[in-house]
Amino acid sequence: MLAVSIVLQPLTLNAQEAALNAATGTPRIARPSDQVLVVRGAKIYPISGPPIENGVVIVRAGKIEAVGAAGSITAPTDARVIDATGKVLMPGIVDTHSHIGIIGNPPVAANVDANEGSGPVQPQLRAIDAINPSAAGVRIANAGGITTANIMPGSGNVIGGQTAYVKLRGQTIEEMLIPGTIGGMKMANGENPKHYGRRDQAPMTRMEVAALARREYTKAQEYKRKWDDYNKAVAAGSKDAKAPERDLGLEALVQVLDGKRIVQHHTHRADDIMTVVRIADEFHYRVVIHHGSEAYLVAEELAKRHIPVTLTIVDSPGGKLEAMNVNEHAAAILEKAGVKVAINTDDDINSSRFILREAALAVRGGMSEQGALRALTINGAEMLDLGDRVGTLEKGKDADFVILSGPPFGVYTKVLETWIEGEKVFDRRNPADLRYATGGYDVAGRYPKFDAATVGGAQ
Repeated sequence: MLAVSIVLQPLTLNAQEAALNAATGTPRIARPSDQVLVVRGAKIYPISGPPIENGVVIVRAGKIEAVGAAGSITAPTDARVIDATGKVLMPGIVDTHSHIGIIGNPPVAANVDANEGSGPVQPQLRAIDAINPSAAGVRIANAGGITTANIMPGSGNVIGGQTAYVKLRGQTIEEMLIPGTIGGMKMANGENPKHYGRRDQAPMTRMEVAALARREYTKAQEYKRKWDDYNKAVAAGSKDAKAPERDLGLEALVQVLDGKRIVQHHTHRADDIMTVVRIADEFHYRVVIHHGSEAYLVAEELAKRHIPVTLTIVDSPGGKLEAMNVNEHAAAILEKAGVKVAINTDDDINSSRFILREAALAVRGGMSEQGALRALTINGAEMLDLGDRVGTLEKGKDADFVILSGPPFGVYTKVLETWIEGEKVFDRRNPADLRYATGGYDVAGRYPKFDAATVGGAQ
């Protein structure tokens, strides 16, 4: 047998990051058609400016080439034209907090991979290794107008793992991943991580939840120092420098400390939110507050630190005590205080197909319509460092857009079409797509149907 010798070279942190990008890959998708697409006649909400009555959007090779009022733009004569007269067009919705594909439909044990229960600190985990691109939830999200999502591990751990920034298209996770992104870091505090206490394991209290987080970031600081010292020695020509032992979890936390990963932090109560703020202040990392049921109570603290909040808007607190002070005015209070607000589904807590309804509830609670539109689009994009690609309809951005039957927050409004980079991913006129907008768990029609004869024949 032929013996093969493989020599592993030590990796610097930058090289490790490059290796991660190579492992996750560039989406293997066909290049968008060079044919120009023109959508005309709709009322356009570009988000970057005021609404445009009787607007025109021109798309070429998956990018927006022009947006403006009819008569101000000349479309190529050979363009494919979509007449959207009487309809509304807005940017694709950005869902900053989703578990689609990592929690399946239905959410039975075989389909659920969101929480690793073997220990409370799991920064080495990657959502990409558990996301099922063929999960019905992906198509359901398209039916709700969602084009970009932050798919995350669950909130059962103090540090739950690395999130994935994706476009909701494709047959593989490689096709879904947004090139050049490495995702965020999921963290949680409050009620959820304390479940380890039921097994007589840490954490049992909020004190230990915070202590575990601080311990890991202190270890990451030391890990970074060791690698910095090693890289300096190598750069100085040292032949004796020894690379530190690799730790995949600490590598990811160093990326947090370096500002390359944003902490996406599950937290509800005002006191828990301030614990998040305190630890972020100590270790100087960027953080987004997720859920933030009582964020309105500390709005001024968040505003002065420029910490954004992505709200999961529910009708009632359900069975979660931490959400007992849910307030329909929360989005409006945060907006007035100057806090950047996004709106998320936390799917499967709220169905992705109803995210426009969540924003409508925020408007009913006093948020401005413009603020609610931004909360669905550019604000969420910026919370994922994607504001240069998605979130508004502007020249040079990805051609991700949604065609609606009426005003964005109208109770009768339906998502008619969803487009990602100039390719249609949902069309309500298609019966197969319509199921994802209106059906239950069996939206794909894949499960066998039984009648009395086939089920009850042998007793």
